[in-house]
Amino acid sequence: MTDPTRFILVRPSHPGNVGAVARALKVMGFSDLVLVAPPDAQVLRHDEACARASGAVDVLQRARVAPSLAEAFEGITFACATAMTPRDFGPPTSAPRECLPDLARSRHRLAFVFGEERVGLLNEDLYRCHQVLSIPTAPGYGSLNLAQSVQLVAYEWRQALGGFPVRERTVSDTLADARALQGLAEHWREALESIGFLDPLSPKKLMVRLQHLIRRAEPTATEVHILRGMARAMTRRDGPSERAADPLATLGSRLEEDRSAR
Repeated sequence: MTDPTRFILVRPSHPGNVGAVARALKVMGFSDLVLVAPPDAQVLRHDEACARASGAVDVLQRARVAPSLAEAFEGITFACATAMTPRDFGPPTSAPRECLPDLARSRHRLAFVFGEERVGLLNEDLYRCHQVLSIPTAPGYGSLNLAQSVQLVAYEWRQALGGFPVRERTVSDTLADARALQGLAEHWREALESIGFLDPLSPKKLMVRLQHLIRRAEPTATEVHILRGMARAMTRRDGPSERAADPLATLGSRLEEDRSAR
């Protein structure tokens, strides 16, 4: 069994939320979704649900509708309800991060139960569960959208199970070696002299500071090529780029040509 965790939505009323829940589950590697007595029996096929699923339509297609919470619990050995408001009576309440690691080490097959968007879980549904999860929020405002709640619980549960590795999106470039860094510094010395920024007769500590900056930055080989290309462009004297850089001089030349042609 590759996905032993079940997420149960009790009487969800908004198709968009159902689709967003499917998306939240898929990004955390879960797919077992059950809806209990939704007001719209066709909510899983609703256009808005499919649109909000955003690539997780397969989760909607595999989702099931159960007439009662008892039937949704088939095969489940431990159920976690979610509630924002503490109850005076019922299962113990804790934050997800406090209890989920222990449950991850257990042999239970878990279900996470979420209530209807407007009123949450009824007491009779909450009392059927073994544990209540309460997501810690700011004391003055704790209102979470249904899909947000599912995303947070799914993330915490995935982390308790071991999580997914973070993969780099690009292959890291190799760091430039000492010889390349010295060549870069020399190239920039020539460029700075060529534009009059560095006086070769009185260099003071400019180049020393520049070399310290280069070493501290730890540029890659590609970045060294970029910086040397910039220095090379600075040392060009009669290329088209320099002529184009002075629009007033170019305009003056054109005016002189016009006067000569008259």
